[in-house]
Amino acid sequence: MKPYKVLVVDDSAFMRKIISDLIENDADFQVTATAANGREAIEKVNELCPDLVTMDVEMPEMNGLEALKIIMAERPLPVIMLSGINEEGMKETILALEWGAFDFIRKPSISSSQDIIAVGESLREQMKEAMLARHQRQVRETAIHAIEVTPVEPVAPQEQAAKPSIQAVRKSLELPANNSGLPANKQADADRAIKPAEVTRTANPVQKKAAPESKTTKKSVLPPPASAKPASEKFRSRLKTERESTNVLRLQQEATAEPAEMTGAPTPVRNSGSAKGLSKIVAVGCSTGGPRALKALLENIPADFPAPIVIVQHMPPNFTKSLAQRLNTFSPLEVAEAEPGMILRQGAAYIAPGGYHMKVIPTAGGQYTLSLTKEEARNGHRPSVDILFESLLPLSSLERHAVLMTGMGSDGARMMKALYESGVCSTFAESEETCVVYGMPRSAVELQCVRHILPLQEIAPRLVQAVK
Repeated sequence: MKPYKVLVVDDSAFMRKIISDLIENDADFQVTATAANGREAIEKVNELCPDLVTMDVEMPEMNGLEALKIIMAERPLPVIMLSGINEEGMKETILALEWGAFDFIRKPSISSSQDIIAVGESLREQMKEAMLARHQRQVRETAIHAIEVTPVEPVAPQEQAAKPSIQAVRKSLELPANNSGLPANKQADADRAIKPAEVTRTANPVQKKAAPESKTTKKSVLPPPASAKPASEKFRSRLKTERESTNVLRLQQEATAEPAEMTGAPTPVRNSGSAKGLSKIVAVGCSTGGPRALKALLENIPADFPAPIVIVQHMPPNFTKSLAQRLNTFSPLEVAEAEPGMILRQGAAYIAPGGYHMKVIPTAGGQYTLSLTKEEARNGHRPSVDILFESLLPLSSLERHAVLMTGMGSDGARMMKALYESGVCSTFAESEETCVVYGMPRSAVELQCVRHILPLQEIAPRLVQAVK
């Protein structure tokens, strides 16, 4: 198949060469042009129509953030940001993700060959995921268009009677009561909390007809650019192998950037609600596309929300602090990067710091605190959503609610299943139509442990309804 066309944007000629070489280590991609600033990038995007762009954040004349905004408005395509680890670079990277960048990666240290290799592995993985996500979106849009233009034939009365009613279809989607996994003494309470106990799907029914086509992409390598032939079937297995090796390299890379072990008294979360007598908790997991999804979620949760929200977003060390600060400016809740020993309070959200697993720990007096550990990575990640969800399993006295949103892989799905079987009050997954990458939510849906499958904009109101 024809390789995907990539535009590399960086003000450093040396860095452009490094990034180009890393990209072309994979025959699926070809660097067709480079640009030294955002203005050149916009011109070459319009002229060459690349499949993907890698974009430096900090550049003279026009920086990557300004260029991204124009590109996403005029000719949207997958853009992967390359960020420095200085404070300003991290803040601008969070903004870029919010404004539509597919993902980001930390720029490699030119003095460390191991670091360059690790960055290259992560970059190529992100590029492949971006192409797959674009292809799946195109498949859905094509299917929707085909159905919209199909004329509706009149239905004979006897045929109408033979068709299942809407109620019957909804009934077919219900999770069977005897398979809810709830202990008998909690079944009635859960049924009252979620009425009816069904899988809520609010996506356009058209998307359901597109699903069989999207499944076929699993068997392909990379979807073809433009009019190229279908890609080889080796890609999925190769991507899985590369992802595993990439995660090992990435964790080694991040070890050099991680802060020292977290000790000392935690910083209190300002103006949050009561810590005593907590009876409810919400746990959220996300990865690629997560910063934008978290913004949409948290800005629609009211300040008097009667539960703390604990969040794992796959992100390197240092970046999670900038993410928390950014989200805190939008949300009625108090949003903070988690610190060890923080006492959970209503009306507050806590984001696991990059490089640390986060667990919820019960203490005397009915309070709950956060524990941060550097245990071995799980599912290739630290922090891991599975680790967070797993820490909620023994907390059966709490009303527990679990949410999985956009992200690569399957982190969080297995422990969402365990929570579901232990009697969790509600489980939510973002539907494919709004996911940047439909990986983690898909894995949970396939395990049949999701009660509400919703587009992003509907998760917050339904979560508020379920918790209150």
